[in-house]
Parts: sequence; C-alpha cells; structure tokens
Amino acid sequence: MSHSLCLRMSRGLSIVCIGYLNEGGEPAWCPAYHFFLPELLCSHWSRHIPQGAALEADWDAKFAQYEQKYPEDAATLKSIITGELPAGWADALPQYTTESPADATRNLSQQCLNALAKVVPGLIGGSADLASSNMTLLKMFGDFQKDTPEERNVRFGVREHGMGAICNGIALHTPGLIPYCATFFVFTDYMRGAMRISALSEAGVIYVMTHDSIGLGEDGPTHQPIEHLVSFRAMPNMLMFRPADGKETAGAYKVAVLNRKRPSILALSRQKLPHLPGTSIEGVAKGGYTISDNSTDNKPDFIIMSTGSEVEIAVKAAEELTKEGKTVRVVSFVCWELFDEQSDEYKESVLPEAVTARISIEAGSTLGWQKYVGSKGKTIGIDKFGASAPAPKIYKEYGITAESVIAAAKSL
Repeated sequence: MSHSLCLRMSRGLSIVCIGYLNEGGEPAWCPAYHFFLPELLCSHWSRHIPQGAALEADWDAKFAQYEQKYPEDAATLKSIITGELPAGWADALPQYTTESPADATRNLSQQCLNALAKVVPGLIGGSADLASSNMTLLKMFGDFQKDTPEERNVRFGVREHGMGAICNGIALHTPGLIPYCATFFVFTDYMRGAMRISALSEAGVIYVMTHDSIGLGEDGPTHQPIEHLVSFRAMPNMLMFRPADGKETAGAYKVAVLNRKRPSILALSRQKLPHLPGTSIEGVAKGGYTISDNSTDNKPDFIIMSTGSEVEIAVKAAEELTKEGKTVRVVSFVCWELFDEQSDEYKESVLPEAVTARISIEAGSTLGWQKYVGSKGKTIGIDKFGASAPAPKIYKEYGITAESVIAAAKSL
C-alpha cells in the first residue's frame, strides 16, 4: 500500500476525511478518521461560544427589565418569539348557525382573519393586489411599511411568486409569526414553486385562495380553477381545505393556525352559500365527516360526498332521495389529507366498506375521488375547461346539480 496521504473536503462543509492511496492509485478512506475535525478548525469556530453566551445573558437581563416595566407588551413579544399561542385564542373565531345569513366563504374568511388578528399577535399578511376581491384586509390595522412596522397589512403587489416566497421567509424567521397571502385560486399557477417550498420547508403559510371554481361566473375559463384542487392534494405536506360554510371556514382557520410546520390552502367561494345543518368547526379537524344521515346501523343506501359550494347540492339531493324512501348519508370532505390521517375505525364509521353505492360531486377535476367512491361509485365533476356565464347557469350546463346526483344514485 502506498503511503501517500489523501485529504478529501466535503463540498460546502468544513469536514476532512483522511485516507491513503492503494496499490491501484485509488483512495482508500480510513473509517477511523471519517469526519475528523482538526483542533485548529474546532477552536476557530468555537471562539464565538463565550461571546454569544455573554450577548445572550445581556439580552435576557434587558428583557427581564422590559418585562417588569411593560408586562403586556413583553408577553406579546414572548409569544411571537416562542410560537406559543395565547390561551383561548380559538374562542375568538366567529360562531355561525343555520340562521346566519348566507355569504360567500371569501367574506366569511375575512371575518375569521379579523377576529384572529385581535388575539394572535403574529398574524400578518395580505394579497397580490386583490385585497378587495380576496377580502383579506385587516380592518383594525394599516399598511406594513418601513416607517410603520407595527401594522400588519402587507401590500405584496402583482407578484404571486414573490408573495409566497416572502411569506415563507416570515414563517421560517420566527415561530410566532403566522403569515397569510391571497390571490385567485387559479393564479396559484404563478406561485406554485413558492408554495411547494412552503411544504418542503415546513413553513406554515396560510394561502387564502378565493374564486375557487366555475362558480366565479363571467370571468370565464382563464379564471376558473379545474385541476387545481387535485394538484395540491397531490403535493406532500400540504393541507388543501375547501370549506362549505362559515363553520367550516372557521374550522379550517383553526387547523391552519395550529399547523406551524404544514402550510394550508383555503379555497373559497365568490358566490353566497348557506350555513348548513350538521357542519362544525370540530368536524373540519377530521377532514371528512358526516353532516346528515337518516340511516341506522351504519348502513345507508347511498353515501354522497362533496366539498365547498357543492355540499349544499349534496344535501338537496339527499333530501329528495329521502322523500323516495332511501337512506342517505352526506359527508363533507373538507380536507382529504386530514381524513386520510384518521384511524381505520373512524374511516369505517364515515365510509363503511359494505356500502358501495357512493357518489361524489365537486366543481373541479374528478381525478382522485375514485379512492373514496370506489370502483362501483360515481364521480360528478368537471374534466374540461370552464366557460363564461353566471354561476347558476354554468352549474346547470356542466351538470353540477342535485338532479345529476339523484340520477347517479339511481343508476347504482
């Protein structure tokens, strides 16, 4: 064996591996010296330890004085630094009942954001020049600027990718900073790279995406999302919410705020939706849950599942089938990812294996629903581009109706 000494430096790291050249002239690395760090290197970098400790002790002493003088402000700063949410923060979320007036979930989202901003000091965000359409303005705050750092409305401008990247930086900077950003759902095409980095980097950004389907109406196919829901459901470590009403919108925000290492997308409607019986904030945390059921022994004749604005349609179809003597369960699938994480027992309680007569309805691509409806079920959706027309007309034209659900059920 040759006695020539070889040194190998790891790219981007101050790590040295020691070895020798064998008879063939190839390096034979010595396991005993793998990741060996010379003392000179260790001492060079370690010189900062006592300096840092002194600086930290000085900061702690100053903060203790600040805490005594300004206890409320200190508590707020501490919660932002540590990421610990204030006690009872979720109680500030709006409460909705079936008597609450129908409204677009984008408007209900704004109510949730403004309620949370009063109790969650690290909530900060804005829109890509669409605040009046996305409904993301925090009404009690002004614009975050160089001279007004205490404000919390960020004017990102028409730069969706930059907006997402900025929010990633905010989320990763400090645990208690909770950034949100907004645009039309279809414009996620311009910021998908930043959103993927959110998921990859475990940055808990909240993406407020309005105008979530053909229901946006006359803006037409350039603005109507089709494949977007399923594309984000396919993205690892991303929560894709599509709430059906105010209770589910509030529930989605509760889950999104709690998930600091997993970004969330809220797909929200432009059209008004009623507050449905059976929906709940708590149910959202399960991802998919039963909102109505007239069956017994977990054996309905049909299971109709849906999300967002189409849950109302599913409920109407169930009511008509019930009048014909059928037993029908309606399941709101507000977040597939959360449902998939539930126990097998819970999944069986919602989607019993023995019941194969299943129908899904969603104003978007049908891709992916097969894993829930099964090989004997029916999927109702849109697998082509949209069109420019008022929401009621285009829903009828594309078959996103209670009549379509009823016909599908009777064909099973």
